[in-house]
Amino acid sequence: MKTALFPGSFDPITKAHVDIVKRALPLFDEVYISVGVNSTKKGLLSVGQREQMLRAVFANEPKIRVTAYEGLTIDYCRTISADYMIRGIRTVSDFEYEKAIAQMNHALAPDVESIFIVSKPGYSSISSTIVREILRYKGDISQFVPAEALTFLQSAAL
Repeated sequence: MKTALFPGSFDPITKAHVDIVKRALPLFDEVYISVGVNSTKKGLLSVGQREQMLRAVFANEPKIRVTAYEGLTIDYCRTISADYMIRGIRTVSDFEYEKAIAQMNHALAPDVESIFIVSKPGYSSISSTIVREILRYKGDISQFVPAEALTFLQSAAL
């Protein structure tokens, strides 16, 4: 079975994330979308809310498993028997950053392959950070996030 991990903070999930997942799904038998827990950061949404949001967005995708994890992402790949890690690339700087991480991960676990999926041009400017900023100032984020995520985000912005 070909299992992949798509890790991230997903605070919040964006349409760019959804696009990467949908393009990765045909390549794998099972895709874990997993919220990486960083105890030093306070997110807009709790880890549990992010998991609920991801489950709502991908409710009709039987190949997707939504989880959360702490620690090294490469160690979590071993925990779930993922031989692949999916990473989205929006810009050249994303590539440089992700390449360095992929090389370190390869040194730690040569059996886990990083798969880079380049974002579609229309999604390259969308980031969770920008969406949070728009939301903070009561802007309309509906064009940047999946409809299923709006309920979670509107309640978080109150």
